[in-house]
Amino acid sequence: MKTYLIEAIGTFFLVLVIGLTVAGGVALAPVAIGSTLMVMVYMGGHISGAHYNPAVTLGVLIRGKIGGKDAGIYMVSQVIGAVLAAAVSSWLAGSSIEVGPGEGVAVVKALVAEILITFALVSVMLNVATSKDHPDNSFYGLAIGFTVMVGAFSVGPISGGAFNPAVALGHNIINGTLGNIWIYLLGPFAGGLLAAIVFKITNPDDQ
Repeated sequence: MKTYLIEAIGTFFLVLVIGLTVAGGVALAPVAIGSTLMVMVYMGGHISGAHYNPAVTLGVLIRGKIGGKDAGIYMVSQVIGAVLAAAVSSWLAGSSIEVGPGEGVAVVKALVAEILITFALVSVMLNVATSKDHPDNSFYGLAIGFTVMVGAFSVGPISGGAFNPAVALGHNIINGTLGNIWIYLLGPFAGGLLAAIVFKITNPDDQ
């Protein structure tokens, strides 16, 4: 139970900060978002592994570090935390946000951006937080948070910069705009799947 609670809490604060900084038009929102993920990873990494993202959980499942039942409950916990956070951020900011492609951006570009950055995120997570070559390291949270920060700066204007199905589901459920939600399910899950496959290929002795 404690692992599921940590997944909900970590996802809650990640989605809360995304909602508040984006709704508030904060120029350095990606820094705040990446920093929040970093500190939440350090907060919960020793308890749940600090996924806070269904695409990460999928990657860890394929990598073999979590069972199917736990993976499913992790994903449900993450979405619950995300929806609650989106509701709170909407109330605090006075407006909700929509995760969607940038204005005039073709859907295929948004989809590819989500696949690429999620691939990078899950690849980093698997290699710094689950690899036998980096046991008990102190840099895993920083690496994971920086990956999201870089992704948000680079492709945020293209895809909306979710890289996380829970983020998109949380905010778009509260906003009532689910027309493009498939982009943020297909893209991150595809990126997570590819990252896990590449990890298994490039780390044959760490299975």
